[in-house]
Amino acid sequence: MNMENLHLLVPAAGVLALIYAYIKAAWVKKQPVGTKEMGDIAALIQEGAMAFIRAEYKVLSGFVVVVAGLLFAANHGNGNGEEIAVAFVVGAFASGLAGFVGMKVATDANVRTTNAAKEGLAPALNVAFSGGAVMGMSVVGLALLGLGLLFAFFTNHFDIENAAGLTTALNTLTGFSMGASSIALFARVGG
Repeated sequence: MNMENLHLLVPAAGVLALIYAYIKAAWVKKQPVGTKEMGDIAALIQEGAMAFIRAEYKVLSGFVVVVAGLLFAANHGNGNGEEIAVAFVVGAFASGLAGFVGMKVATDANVRTTNAAKEGLAPALNVAFSGGAVMGMSVVGLALLGLGLLFAFFTNHFDIENAAGLTTALNTLTGFSMGASSIALFARVGG
């Protein structure tokens, strides 16, 4: 692979992480739920958890729009306000998607971990760790994919042959991390 395409390894690694997360999520979903009563209770818990996260994200979407507008206005004179706002929104979306997937798989894994515990500690830990791995790999995968694609775009958009252009491209990427961090913070506080 030549040096010009080396930056594509980052989003490719993100895709691999997301594929791994999908495989683990599918494996967790295939594990037995247990009794009908366990399944019914788990379904109610998942319904409540997903209703909560949808309500939380509805409020957070307004926050994302307002902050993206403020970032655009504050950086408009620098010539990269639009790009910082877009990076912020992409980061917020990636973080929100990781949280949504994590909540879905965590509520799937909880009842399956409980059922696996009937067979012993090792089977229960296997299900629990697999469920947690989905959230972790989703965060990593979406971060690498988002940052990698934005970096590829911004390095083509800004003149990175000089130090000022490279600095502008890298500063613009901070919008992604700010968006992802803000959603993660609110998700932690709200959860």
